[in-house]
Amino acid sequence: MIELPDVIAFDWDHGNRSKNAKHGVSWPECEEVFFNRPLLRVDGGHSEIEQRFHALGETHAGRLLHVTFTFRRQGTWLRVISARDMHRKERAVYEQTI
Repeated sequence: MIELPDVIAFDWDHGNRSKNAKHGVSWPECEEVFFNRPLLRVDGGHSEIEQRFHALGETHAGRLLHVTFTFRRQGTWLRVISARDMHRKERAVYEQTI
């Protein structure tokens, strides 16, 4: 499970909002995932510039999302990089863990 005790804000840029919209995910839905339990976090790769993480969680409406994110400003801001519906295997891992 994930704990985000130091996060005080979300950090968004226009490009990331547009990228998530193509997957049919709104930015409020992305944020909801981090306020609902349970939320699983997996360390990720794919970037040599910053450490990225992957969260598996659900929105207030019960939509299961995979959210890739990073931390900014000494871990106090969370920046969503991308969000999409969970794939079948991710749903299975999520459901087995909860």
